[in-house]
Amino acid sequence: MKSAKLLVALAATGLVATSAFAQKSAFEGFYGQLATGYESNNASNLNNTTTTPGETPDTWNTSSQSFGGAPLVIGLGYNFSVAPKWVLGLGADYSAISQKSSTYSGTNIGGSLSGQTLEASNRFNIFITPGYEIDKDKLVYLKAGYSSLTLKNTAPNYYSASPAAIAMGSTTGSFASGSQTSTVSGYVVGLGYKQIITGGFFGFAEANYMSYGKPSFSQSIGGGTNITSNPSVNSYQLLIGAGYKF
Repeated sequence: MKSAKLLVALAATGLVATSAFAQKSAFEGFYGQLATGYESNNASNLNNTTTTPGETPDTWNTSSQSFGGAPLVIGLGYNFSVAPKWVLGLGADYSAISQKSSTYSGTNIGGSLSGQTLEASNRFNIFITPGYEIDKDKLVYLKAGYSSLTLKNTAPNYYSASPAAIAMGSTTGSFASGSQTSTVSGYVVGLGYKQIITGGFFGFAEANYMSYGKPSFSQSIGGGTNITSNPSVNSYQLLIGAGYKF
């Protein structure tokens, strides 16, 4: 009799444990979301090099640039319950609004090249989000994965000669220039918080950091002269948004 009671007790304990483990999280399933907030893009290594046949290449020193604004980030994903209070998500998001720098210049002993801009667009992230449920309606999570970004580089279009260069025959003026685009790859890491509002609706806040490889831009600016640059870009976003878990 005692053995039978013990077996029943063990079976009941196992059933309770199994039910607790199998209990579905409020965050489990497909979701879609929208977010905005603030985005900053920091571009460095912006020095340009001009090369003209028969002449020594010139380097134009350019300071780092920061530019940004309010993004619009569209996200989709799926969360899996992997253990009591723990979920693992797989998701993707897309930044629909481009961000463009102000015009900037590069200088050396010969004067300055001005009118250059850099634009960031089509940011796309694929990531995993391991998360922990603070309670049934609140989730904190980490974010890590792959990021890609399209950079558009518009070459300088105005040369201001220094007095020394003018004395040697250089002239100040505008010239034709063009633009190039390059898609760069990198990574995204972030931290977020979600809270169920009612039913499947939730609000969330997120902080993300993204870093990318260096593209190679090379363009003709007339007179047989080419200008090259290899900018480096990293970005961060502070987001707040809402979504629906299906």
